[in-house]
Amino acid sequence: MNFLHLSEEVRRAKEENRPVVALESTIVAHGMPYPDNLNTAREVEAIIRDHGAVPATIAILDGKIRVGLAEDELRFLAKHDGVEKVSRRDLPHVIATGKPGATTVAATMICARMAGIDVFVTGGIGGVHRQAEKTMDISADLQELARTDVAVVCAGAKSVLDIGLTLEYLETLGVPVIGVGTEEFPAFYCRSSGYPVDVRLDTPEEIARVIHTKWELGLQGGLVIANPIPEADALEEETMERIIADALREAEAAGISGKRVTPFLLDRIKTLTGGDSLRANIALVKHNARVGAQIARALHPLRHGRS
Repeated sequence: MNFLHLSEEVRRAKEENRPVVALESTIVAHGMPYPDNLNTAREVEAIIRDHGAVPATIAILDGKIRVGLAEDELRFLAKHDGVEKVSRRDLPHVIATGKPGATTVAATMICARMAGIDVFVTGGIGGVHRQAEKTMDISADLQELARTDVAVVCAGAKSVLDIGLTLEYLETLGVPVIGVGTEEFPAFYCRSSGYPVDVRLDTPEEIARVIHTKWELGLQGGLVIANPIPEADALEEETMERIIADALREAEAAGISGKRVTPFLLDRIKTLTGGDSLRANIALVKHNARVGAQIARALHPLRHGRS
């Protein structure tokens, strides 16, 4: 049975040998409140089109992996409360039962690879959670980066994580971490984390050559393309660290665990920052879309011949 369904726009782009950029749907269903989630999804898709690529937002609907969503499907994800959060382990169950599902970084990578899409734009990757030495809470995103050939353009890892341990884990898994015009790994809302990237590259063409070379060498797995939030939109590091610590204490006191942790923390941080974190989140996703489309355009002729 073929579980993959390409939208007409994505199917046509593949036939015409044009670059396609994957987008996750968890940010629509679980990452932002309505209508910010729907408006941001539309704007991000428009940015990718404006920069010469075709957007492919990925979700699970009616037992199919939808690669590219129609307006009514985006709206459904943005407004419906019963959408499952889908990672690698959840894909078989959600598809088999026909439940609606929003794909995380890990699941979006899997589906993008099935569809032959090389570049995926998101907000921030998951990683090693704080106090993981007690909870063993490590995002499936990291293992997926080690096994699935998709380049992930992000604003680093989410600030609520233990970024140092996340980078150590990526190093162990052999996942390259490339800084876009920076030698420091960004921390989602903030431009720096205090930790270095593996290599700094300044142009889409340089980044595309490294991505292509990795896969031509037969080295399995993805790459983290760490693109800092624009300086004008970044939040202050010390303030954010204090707010995150408060939100983490609240989550622990409320017994929040597992896949519920990140949505809870993001919502509390939005409240504690008076909405500044949501505005920063929207800004960084749009910036990642611009950079991701540029990389996809540079990578496409290397991977698929001239379009």
